[in-house]
Amino acid sequence: MALDLPPLGGEVLPAGVSARFVDNGNGLRVHLLEAGAGPGRPLVLLLHGFPELAYSWRKIMPPLAAAGFHVVAPDQRGYGRTTIIGEGAEGSDPADFRMLRLVRDVIGLLPALGRDAAAAVVGHDFGAPVAAWCALLRPDLFPALVLMSAPFAGPPALAAGPGMAALDAALAALVPPRKHYQVYYASPAAAAAMDAPAGGLAAFLRAYYHMKSADWPGNRPFRLASAAAADLARMPRYYIMDRDASMPATVAAALPSPAEIAACRWLSEPELAVYAAEFARTGFQGGLHWYHCATAGIGREEMQIFAGRAITVKTLFIAGAADWGVYQMPGSFERMQTLACADFREAYLIEGAGHWVQQEQPEAVVARLRDFLG
Repeated sequence: MALDLPPLGGEVLPAGVSARFVDNGNGLRVHLLEAGAGPGRPLVLLLHGFPELAYSWRKIMPPLAAAGFHVVAPDQRGYGRTTIIGEGAEGSDPADFRMLRLVRDVIGLLPALGRDAAAAVVGHDFGAPVAAWCALLRPDLFPALVLMSAPFAGPPALAAGPGMAALDAALAALVPPRKHYQVYYASPAAAAAMDAPAGGLAAFLRAYYHMKSADWPGNRPFRLASAAAADLARMPRYYIMDRDASMPATVAAALPSPAEIAACRWLSEPELAVYAAEFARTGFQGGLHWYHCATAGIGREEMQIFAGRAITVKTLFIAGAADWGVYQMPGSFERMQTLACADFREAYLIEGAGHWVQQEQPEAVVARLRDFLG
């Protein structure tokens, strides 16, 4: 990741959105997208997930700016044009990607932007738990929270549960044997397969984004009875994979036809090319380190200090009605609304959207955000 890389240019960004770099004081030169900057405008931070970029918020940034907000979306640690600076700049230590380190990254953006606090923090996919922890730990800095596509069940309990290893063994015992996608993402094999997929990076990303969207007819999510292996295996194979399959091989069967690609209004070929170019340059390992921390329990002890503590700021949840992410961790969707968030306002499941809700149905997402943020 070269430090002399320029920010994204206007040729790929919507009108009114610009890009620049800031130092977040936590070892990162952060590449961010920005819209609506100006004195007195409330700041809204948008945190992307995997495998995404700040660019994933491009469709909702201009309308939020038009509504009076200063909107900022960073490439998070390990992604895009954000670079790790100083000692250990290669970013090879998974511990550098533990949850509270990611929260510190976000907090560091506030002084870099000349702000004392944000009006709200919004997180999608793996950005959702980062946003949740920001609000849990510093409600003074983040007085409103929006979680998208990934429910937050609260801090880990002090008592250790069965863990991912036990689930992995139970999935391996199924016929045919299966594995959890997070276990795969934490393995050394994942980056090697995803960085150089057989059909090319653009085709892999197109298939991956398509298979988790409302465009793929296999996405008809429902609540699972339990977190037992047999119940989890009812989800699509991009969640509970065949034991010996890679992610590129898993999603290859869902590669849309040329006609389907041409009809896709939420992800054009030029837009896909932005993702493909960025991940071709960086690889996926930075984002995969997040999963390594989650499955190996890196940083879990410091998170357990907050066991039983609820988020106290007002909270909204938005997801696509065709998004399995709502139910992938049985009980989390309900726990978020009853225990983990003390001021939970509403959960919206938007029709016509799968996992990439802010890209698939941006107008509906903006409407919900404007109502919530006032």
